[in-house]
Amino acid sequence: MAEYTLYCFAQSGNAYKAALMLNLCGADWKPRFVDYFNGETRTPAYRQINVMGEVPVLEFGDRRLSQSGVILDYLAGAFGKLGWKDDNERRDILRWLLWDNHKLTSYTATLRFMLQFVKDPEPKVVEVFRQRATAAFAILDRHLSYNRFAVGKQPTIADISMVGYLFFNDEFGVDWAKEYPNIATWLDRIRALPRWEHPYKLMPGHPLPRKA
Repeated sequence: MAEYTLYCFAQSGNAYKAALMLNLCGADWKPRFVDYFNGETRTPAYRQINVMGEVPVLEFGDRRLSQSGVILDYLAGAFGKLGWKDDNERRDILRWLLWDNHKLTSYTATLRFMLQFVKDPEPKVVEVFRQRATAAFAILDRHLSYNRFAVGKQPTIADISMVGYLFFNDEFGVDWAKEYPNIATWLDRIRALPRWEHPYKLMPGHPLPRKA
């Protein structure tokens, strides 16, 4: 039996953050497929697992953790990898984690969801989220113009959090190399990490049998 079970599905960038961290740490883990597109997260049984009705959920022993940032923080401490050198660096990592959840992941994930999984999305709404996502991309690209990683010279959980949806770029119409070259080279650095895998290879549930 694996030490860790991750409730996840392949299309979730938030679940990917936890799955990638587990893989990079060399953890003994297994995915537990969550059938999001057929409504599993809305069932009473799943709400017993996570009252928020979301993935990821990390299960180990008699504990369950939810929210990707909490899971990343726990795994960094448990494995002593991709964490912080001191309190100042930890606060800087938290700064980028919170920015990611509020500005980068939130807008990027919603934009991709509308383009890939919503039938006939409202063009004006799509454009609003595209503008907000691209504003976040511009901030990140500028930061990476003078930093190899989000915080310091080595990757941390801030990077793992921020890449959650960025390997799906073909699904929301961005060419990193042409439009945001610093993001492109940073993503290459992440891909070069031992045990990196694309979300569609790391988690079950892809491809979808039909457009949701």
